[in-house]
Amino acid sequence: MYPFNISFSKTALVLATTAAASMAYASAQAAEVEVLHWWTSGGEARAANVLKELMEAEGYGWEDFAVAGGGGETAMTVLKSRAMSGNPPSAAQIKGPEIQEWGELGLLGELDEVAEAEGWDALLPTTVADVMRHNGSYVAVPVNVHRVNWLWANPEVLAAAGVEMPTTLDELFVAGEAIREAGYIPLAHGGQAWQDATVFESVLLASGGTEFYQRALVELDEEALGSAQMIEALETFKRLRELMDDDMSGRDWNIATSMVINGDAGMQLMGDWAKGEFTAAELTAGEEYLCAAAPGTQDAFTFNIDSLAMFRVEGVEREAQQALARLVLEPTFQEAFNLAKGSIPARPDLDMSEFDTCAQQSLEDFQRTAEEGGLVPSMAHGMAVRADVQGAIFDVVTNYFNSRDMPAEEAARRMVNAAQAAL
Repeated sequence: MYPFNISFSKTALVLATTAAASMAYASAQAAEVEVLHWWTSGGEARAANVLKELMEAEGYGWEDFAVAGGGGETAMTVLKSRAMSGNPPSAAQIKGPEIQEWGELGLLGELDEVAEAEGWDALLPTTVADVMRHNGSYVAVPVNVHRVNWLWANPEVLAAAGVEMPTTLDELFVAGEAIREAGYIPLAHGGQAWQDATVFESVLLASGGTEFYQRALVELDEEALGSAQMIEALETFKRLRELMDDDMSGRDWNIATSMVINGDAGMQLMGDWAKGEFTAAELTAGEEYLCAAAPGTQDAFTFNIDSLAMFRVEGVEREAQQALARLVLEPTFQEAFNLAKGSIPARPDLDMSEFDTCAQQSLEDFQRTAEEGGLVPSMAHGMAVRADVQGAIFDVVTNYFNSRDMPAEEAARRMVNAAQAAL
């Protein structure tokens, strides 16, 4: 199933897109790109603005098309609507398997010319470059590499509770109870489906390891999805709800991060975009906030690669689009963006001395786990499975997490059903 839920003619859509692009070229007054993204929180917005300023410095226009929503679901809905009307933006924040889906529809423009000129093949890690290609051609450019399996903590809250950063799931529960007894919320969380899935995949990784994670959440192996190991992971995941507050429903991820920043909560399980919020609050890593691999996942790295996919355009808009692709991978943007965003550069050759200890550790872990087989794509963040499959898993995970009476066995059975429906 491709990223549209409404049946339509592929040929008609391509023709409409080409016509719209031609009209845009004919009436263009300046080389400009329209960029759809969901970098809207404080740290993310500052990071995106860096690219806008670099484009403007080279004489290109930037039309910002920001759509709020940390998981990107709303942005994708808007993008589908625009594409169906034959008027997609120049570039859009698309990632993982969805890049391939859009490529199959014939809507993405190739970037091979700029990729060859800039030496992307030698510059990018194979894991990253493979995600950016469709049918052998570059159609997207990586902005960064996020690590999803992080634990963030307020050291003052931990000290008040008399605990240290937990390194196992058992230690997490023990620390959480001590934090609650000290008068704080143990685990800040936002009750949204993608956030529930973010926590779930870290628990699954901790309890089952990378091989089981790969079988269950990437390969959709029915035996793994319905196994006793999956049931155990689901039960552990459900227990984490006891460490969260009753007001979490609908809370955005950055609001949960602010609870840790302000000392209302002790910890948060969230990807390293959370670090952008700590940076925006002018806090120092290792001193005023702490970071560590999610408990039990020290030998794994769940990756989420932000990327900009380029739609087929012509004329001056294509000129601006190619400049955008080039600037994204240049050191100036890679350093500035990732310092603000909390992630690590997509190109590993940059000097990391300006990055904090969390980012330096992230890059070391990325390279180490890539060599050792511990690098896995994030299901929760669109890197592992198609959007429709991800949505089905989200439904199971969040319904189970918020249910008072659904047993883990039933949730596992629904996981199997979701996998069967995806075939």
